Amino acid sequence: MSEAPAEVRVVLFTGKGGVGKTTSAAGTAALAARDGRRTLVVSTDAAHSLADAFGVAAGPEPTEVAPRLWMHQVDAQRSFERSWGEIQGYLMSVLDAAGVDPITAEELTVIPGAEEVLALLELRRHVLSGSWDVVVVDCAPTAETLRLLALPEALNWYMDRMFGVQRRVVRALRPVLSRTAGVPMPEDAVFEAVERLHADLDDVRRLLTAPGASVRLVLTPEKVVVAEARRSLTTLSLYGYRVDGVLANRVFPDSGDDPWRAGWVAAQSEVLTEVTQSFAGLPVWRSGFTASEPVGVDDLVGFAEAAYDGGDPLAVPEGDGPMTITRTESGAELRIALPFARRSDVDLARHGDELVVTVGSYRRLLALPAALRRHRVSGARVVDGALRVRFRFEQEEQS
Repeated sequence: MSEAPAEVRVVLFTGKGGVGKTTSAAGTAALAARDGRRTLVVSTDAAHSLADAFGVAAGPEPTEVAPRLWMHQVDAQRSFERSWGEIQGYLMSVLDAAGVDPITAEELTVIPGAEEVLALLELRRHVLSGSWDVVVVDCAPTAETLRLLALPEALNWYMDRMFGVQRRVVRALRPVLSRTAGVPMPEDAVFEAVERLHADLDDVRRLLTAPGASVRLVLTPEKVVVAEARRSLTTLSLYGYRVDGVLANRVFPDSGDDPWRAGWVAAQSEVLTEVTQSFAGLPVWRSGFTASEPVGVDDLVGFAEAAYDGGDPLAVPEGDGPMTITRTESGAELRIALPFARRSDVDLARHGDELVVTVGSYRRLLALPAALRRHRVSGARVVDGALRVRFRFEQEEQS
């Protein structure tokens, strides 16, 4: 397990496509660099637009765009070859034995979502490098980001249950299986490559749920966009990611005597009131609507300064994270923040040493801490935006 430099601040920006998250991420990074911090802004979105925001050409490695400011649009192919190459080589040998032509085999062995996954591995590399005070991440649109951030924990489940058994079986039966199946069996190097990939993704999750890391939601004052942002807050909290604020973008200024604009201002004002109420306890920053998007470092700094209005855009969020454990007289209570979730949205089950929490279409297999594994679930409820699960000491139940 790798240790991140304690002082690195990591901020991820996500939101519905087209709300201005790239501008928000780039502006925040530019402001951090202007304030004296060595800052890197990374794009994990397959449709990169950071270079467009800064008005520069991108290279395969971080590109300096201003004093103390670098950007990196991840070259997924280079990362793919480094992290997946050995595994892909084995899969291609299997397909070759089955008579699949090499070009088709290469296409079939590219995992879906590989670009986003490997961009996260690049993010890990940068955070652990010690080269930066701040790493800002321009994520893919919300749905892709949520699936991606759930991946390390899902892979943990598979590795813990299946991978060790498969490796032992293949090692013992490799000569027999190779002859009877007619296809090559994976060597230890292939298993080791999968294990490295798993360990690296687990590192990513640990780094992004650390106290110095947080997610920032970007939205525009539209009901559909705000509804998605609320769902995102619930799901991010379910997986243990801390949301530190909301940036409302493209807000119309006061209308003056223009009736057309007055209608927009009134509609947005109603939605912004809903945003303030929905995300109570989180800062809500606002960015005004402009005739053209900010391009270049100076414009992006101006955008961020106006949005944060003198506040510190890199302040580390205070308070407990999305999951806490509290001792009680009879055992303990596990609290998982689930803003906006209703009791009917949540399903809970215990499976061995894991708690299976389902919220809508998202499911988390939560490995219970050692202190709770010997305890029995005695009750659960959803109250005040959180799932509270009560545990009782096993020995008390037996007495």
